Amino acid sequence: MIKSFFDKNSIVYKEDSSLKSYNTYRLNTICKYIVFPKDESELINILKEIKKNKIKYTILGNGSNVIFSQDYYDGIVIKLDKLCNVTYNKNYVTVGAGYLLIKLARETIEKGLSGLEFAAGIPGRVGASTAMNAGAYNSSMSDVVDEVKVLNKDLEIVTLKNKDLQYEYRDSIIKRTNDYIVISTKFKLDYGNTKEMKEIIESRREKRMETQPLNMPSAGSVFRNPEGTHAGYLIEQCNLKGYSIGGAEVSTKHANFIVNKGNATGQDIVKLISKIQKEVKENYDINLILEQIIIE
Repeated sequence: MIKSFFDKNSIVYKEDSSLKSYNTYRLNTICKYIVFPKDESELINILKEIKKNKIKYTILGNGSNVIFSQDYYDGIVIKLDKLCNVTYNKNYVTVGAGYLLIKLARETIEKGLSGLEFAAGIPGRVGASTAMNAGAYNSSMSDVVDEVKVLNKDLEIVTLKNKDLQYEYRDSIIKRTNDYIVISTKFKLDYGNTKEMKEIIESRREKRMETQPLNMPSAGSVFRNPEGTHAGYLIEQCNLKGYSIGGAEVSTKHANFIVNKGNATGQDIVKLISKIQKEVKENYDINLILEQIIIE
């Protein structure tokens, strides 16, 4: 039924397609359909049809913070890559949800706009990064987001101001409730020195190369840092560096990264996460909170 809807409306989609190239863990989950709406209007029409037929679906950004836990996703994956318009108005930048955050960070720096330097190493897309309050180096999206255009659960387009987003550490009302889908984000940036900003991001890039397993498939930091300490330190103290289940391994370079050694499944990663949480709880009485999102 949904397939005929896609065909009838000339919607771009793939059937029984691997998601390996759409998630940074490179998990070879097969999904029933993956669809690429060309604009807001088409996205709304797709969602109306999905809701009418009560079909399972998920919105996927760059797949840089997700774990597909099963080998088959019996639903529809919606990719918003084509929602990628960018508009500059002095120090305000409005960006479509599908735009790559790294690309945006580099472009704003070139234009002498400061505020997104922290994002120059975050491989997410603007929509997902806005929803999860992505951050690094003690800065996050909540510092620069002015307002967000979203679809609410009634598929109406509304605008949420920064204060409406109820931002917390790696969290927001968008992520907590699943009542909203980000269409575009408006950033308020400052004016800065391009040369100095480039020096900052280059020094950080070199540090990441030294301390993070960037040469292996992963999805970045697995757990949030507990107050007053670091998840990586706790995991390392539990002697879990290099510990593996199936093809998933706690990185020997940075303990708060899980890497895919080449044949990991989502279940391997989920089991390894549980093992880490159990060990840290037993040794330190700390509940590590997952930063990544598990998609069933």
